[in-house]
Amino acid sequence: MIDFPNAKINIGLNIKEKRSDGFHNIETVFYPLALSDILEIQVESDNDSSTLTNTGLTVDTPEKNNIVFKAFETIRRFNIIPEVNMHLHKIIPSGAGLGGGSSDAAFTLKILNKLFSLERQEEQLQDDAESLGSDCPFFLKNTPQYAFEKGNKTEPVNISLKGYTILLVVPNIHISTKLAYQGVKAIQTEVSLKKRIEEIPVTEWKDHIQNDFETHLFEHYKELKDIKEQMYQAGAVFASLSGSGSAIYGIFEETPPDVNFPNSYFTWKETLKY
Repeated sequence: MIDFPNAKINIGLNIKEKRSDGFHNIETVFYPLALSDILEIQVESDNDSSTLTNTGLTVDTPEKNNIVFKAFETIRRFNIIPEVNMHLHKIIPSGAGLGGGSSDAAFTLKILNKLFSLERQEEQLQDDAESLGSDCPFFLKNTPQYAFEKGNKTEPVNISLKGYTILLVVPNIHISTKLAYQGVKAIQTEVSLKKRIEEIPVTEWKDHIQNDFETHLFEHYKELKDIKEQMYQAGAVFASLSGSGSAIYGIFEETPPDVNFPNSYFTWKETLKY
């Protein structure tokens, strides 16, 4: 069985407070993109163990530590299923704030549930996904969602970007979550991000929607700030870092012009559908 785990962007990201468990409460909007990996899972009949192979972009993680394999083991803890062969063709850049790994894990859960007719209910799959990562549950819904607490809790958000074009640029920078959080300060805002995004026109987001990671990370990586500025120079109505980076995206009312982004190793353009 083959499926296509897709990427996401974060529209706004506010750090609300540090939690007693060491994580942070945040608020953000997850927005799905068409950009996707390719994941195939087949029943293994010849070997006595499951395997995971990888093509495309390199996933620099031992097989058993890969989040796809962890998702398989999560399902197997609750269900008797045979060994499988899993193959991941990686297209979504890692460490870019695009959720590729989390999406791969969530789609593994969905494929296994369908492939073996496990009939795990939505709430069970949500729990499975949350055990793998804070933003994994989003990819089971895969529509624009307002995310809060650790990013693991979501609710629908009324957003309209249909027909806009997104230009996504990923420079050759890998930002660890640990580094990203080292420089942020928790700030309580009077108006929720959801309310701002739903009530403020897209053309005015620039002055009202922000990603709290940008201030710190732009000081460390000037090229990120430069890419964002280039997006606005090219005519973007809104531009931002996605998640904790390093992807920068611009949202355009019309097809953006061809722009040369120095030091970028991945670019992507698509028309948004939500």
